[in-house]
Amino acid sequence: MYRFESRVRYSEVDSKGTIKMNSILDYFQDCSSFQAEEIGVGLDYMAEKHVVWVLTCWQVEFKRYPSFGEKIQVSTWPYDFKGFFGYRNYAMKGEGEELLACANSVWALLDLESKKPVRVPQEMADAYEFFPRLPMEPTSRKVALREGMEPQEPFPVHKYHIDTNQHVNNGKYICMAQEYLPQGFHAGRMKAEYRKAAVYGDMIYPYVIQGEDKITVSLADAQSNPYAVIELEEEV
Repeated sequence: MYRFESRVRYSEVDSKGTIKMNSILDYFQDCSSFQAEEIGVGLDYMAEKHVVWVLTCWQVEFKRYPSFGEKIQVSTWPYDFKGFFGYRNYAMKGEGEELLACANSVWALLDLESKKPVRVPQEMADAYEFFPRLPMEPTSRKVALREGMEPQEPFPVHKYHIDTNQHVNNGKYICMAQEYLPQGFHAGRMKAEYRKAAVYGDMIYPYVIQGEDKITVSLADAQSNPYAVIELEEEV
């Protein structure tokens, strides 16, 4: 298990001074990236092997959004590799081991040139230590498109959306989806399915539908084929 400590920064909070949903996901992504670097299978290793990890889905539970300045501890651990898939959990805790947020994620290892999945090399698998999976509620990796989703104003992919893999970072899709949340909506759960990568110069065509306590956002191409589908359920 890998963990690091931090404090909620001013740049990570919303207008009410509590951490933004996408900032929590950034902490999770950073944590697994730090772990990979520390055990020797980070960015340089991946570039040498011509492979990249691509997130296929998130399942996240938000217990409490910490406020500016609060001390936090972020941890991550893989619990399985199967073929070209990697399975990983995350947790964010506050003082006194209070669980603030937790997540399950599924990643696919892709060849950089062919963009096709490749089996996880044994040396990469051996670099990690497995820990038990979090007892989160089982859920499908798929996020269904719902009937009656309404189109919104399209917008371009900007340079600040792009990461080292030269496509839109998974967290940026969550930032995009947050734009369609009504005032006062606090997500208690989130699911995200990543179907294909958007790159600089692409246009994003959003589709949104809101139910009583759930909002689904599809971020799609001009043919309505989703890049990502995000489902946000309000906390109770």
